Amino acid sequence: MTRKTRKSIHGWITWGDLIREARHKAPRAVDTIQVQTSWQIGRHIVEFEQQGAQRAGYGKQLLALPAKELTVKFGKGFDDRNLRYMRSFFQLFPIWNAVRSELSWTHYRRLLGVHNEKARQWYMNEAATQNWSSRALDRQILTLHYERLLQSRDKTPATEEATTNTQAMKNSPRENCAQNSIENRH
Repeated sequence: MTRKTRKSIHGWITWGDLIREARHKAPRAVDTIQVQTSWQIGRHIVEFEQQGAQRAGYGKQLLALPAKELTVKFGKGFDDRNLRYMRSFFQLFPIWNAVRSELSWTHYRRLLGVHNEKARQWYMNEAATQNWSSRALDRQILTLHYERLLQSRDKTPATEEATTNTQAMKNSPRENCAQNSIENRH
C-alpha cells in the first residue's frame, strides 16, 4: 500500500515522492554550499591575507602554507592551485548575490578561464537558465558559442546547433549517478 501524505494541486503526494524530491535536491544543496565556501575562502584570501591588494606581494608564497594545512585537515581540494581558483572566483564575482546558485564549483572553475567579462556573464547565465552540465558549458566555451552568436546575423542555426550538442550532456555524471540510483530502487 502506498501511503499518501498531503494533497497538492496535482493530487496526493506519496512518501516516495517526498524522498525522491529530497534526493534530487541534496546534490544541488551540496554544490551551493561548496560554491559559497569557495567564494568565502577567496574573499578571505583577498581581504585579509592580501589586505585588499589584487595580488600578493612579489616573492610571497601566500597560499603554500594554508594549502598544506587545509589539505592535512580537510583532504584534497585545498591545494594552492584550488586556493588560487577561489581567490580568482572572488575577484571576478565580488558580489555574492551576483553568483548563480544553480551552478556548481566545476561550472565556476570553467568560467574563470573566460577572460571577456561579457562573455563570462553570458555563459554563466546561459548555463543556469539552460541547465547545462559543466561538460556542456565547457563545450560551449571551447567552441566560442558566445563569440559566434555575436558575429552571426541569423542566430537560429548557432542556437539550434548548441541546443542539439548539449542535449547529450544535459546531466552531470553525479546527476546521472543519483538518477540511476533512484530509478534502481524502484
